[in-house]
Amino acid sequence: MFELSQYPLNYNKNSLEPYISEHTMTFHYEKHLEAYIANLNKLIKDTEFEGKSLESIIIKSSHSKDTASIFNNSAQVFNHNFFFKCLNKNSEKTLPSKLYSNFRSMDDFKSQFRIIANTMFGSGWVWLVAEAQEYKIVKTTNADTPLAHNQTPLLCLDLWEHAYYLDYQNRRAEYIDNFLDHLINWEFVESCI
Repeated sequence: MFELSQYPLNYNKNSLEPYISEHTMTFHYEKHLEAYIANLNKLIKDTEFEGKSLESIIIKSSHSKDTASIFNNSAQVFNHNFFFKCLNKNSEKTLPSKLYSNFRSMDDFKSQFRIIANTMFGSGWVWLVAEAQEYKIVKTTNADTPLAHNQTPLLCLDLWEHAYYLDYQNRRAEYIDNFLDHLINWEFVESCI
């Protein structure tokens, strides 16, 4: 059984203010993530997935219509937990040196990330991933996740409305800018490389 306590925040829910409010973090973490965990537990009970790791559930359920609900909920648990780890208002604002092989500077990285994030239609995620010795920025829709595509996630931005709407309403571009300029936990990103 998965539990919310397995996915603790590494900061207080008000630590990201003024960019993400405590109100948003409370709903996002305690309501949305907890709901995905509860749904996943119900879906895997008494199945071949019960007792498996989250990552193995995602990979095994990712390519079958019969397990789409299990995939959607397990991927959402993973995606949300990863996103929350990517946040830290007090992180050093330095692009990890290994990323210079694909991005010329922090400004170049932000520019590319911003373009991809701002062209996301509907709900989804924007990721910095490692794939075949290369770093690239990709987007996934709905609950899709890099794990289902043999990619290693390094950074994640949640672009589902529940991640930003209480604070930004329809100003998604402002949310994206604040994430890039103030909220990325670069130490976590570097630990994933």
